[in-house]
Amino acid sequence: MAERFVHLKIRRQDGTSPATRRWEEFKVPYLPQMNVISALQQIQLRPVTVDGKRVAPVVWDCSCLEEVCGACTMLINGRVRQACSALIDQIAPNGQVITLEPMSKFPIVRDLMVDRQRLFDDLKRVRAWVETDGSHALGPGPRESAEQQQERYALSRCMACGCCLEACPQYNDSTTFVGAAVINQVRYFNMHPTGAMQAGQRLETVMGEGGITDCGKAQNCVVVCPKEIPLLDSLSSVARDTTKRMLLRWFLK
Repeated sequence: MAERFVHLKIRRQDGTSPATRRWEEFKVPYLPQMNVISALQQIQLRPVTVDGKRVAPVVWDCSCLEEVCGACTMLINGRVRQACSALIDQIAPNGQVITLEPMSKFPIVRDLMVDRQRLFDDLKRVRAWVETDGSHALGPGPRESAEQQQERYALSRCMACGCCLEACPQYNDSTTFVGAAVINQVRYFNMHPTGAMQAGQRLETVMGEGGITDCGKAQNCVVVCPKEIPLLDSLSSVARDTTKRMLLRWFLK
């Protein structure tokens, strides 16, 4: 029986210089239950292209390897997703060429690795955390119904992977739009019994430039979200809350 190989076509770039952008192809031995990360690890062991040229190992980012950290997000066959959950048997069952590219909405560090700092800075802008007074005991927190916990849990699954931002036509270098992931966190922390104390500040932030009004309602975000977060519900919910706050501000003038 002939040995089976996995054929990968990878878009590479040395650092931040677009002038070094190029395509390189590799073939690595197939392994049972192999995912894209496994294939990249095989290239790392023997970084030789299909035409026999020895090159530097391919650079990518990963951590948990179980679709929790979001670090290994990339374009696989033109679709944004996590490399750790992309199984070779599913994306190339008949030995098709697998194309790997870095996300286009973030600066490239090298090869398939990008810098998602803009996303993390936007999370800071909207205060995506629960304020505490210190490390001393504050007593038991407010009670929540099971229904409230279940609703918030769906929102909490966001891993800041950037899939929704990559698919969003409004999220690019020429805009300051924060994107669905950040707006979803605004809704999540505003629903939190303690986080709700800063609800007004979060809403004020997304009422400004780059906020909820910049959403073009393309709905691409909910299609590509690997955690199936109800992003459209979050966008509409935050839009309603900002409208109410704006109307209240007018009436109180």
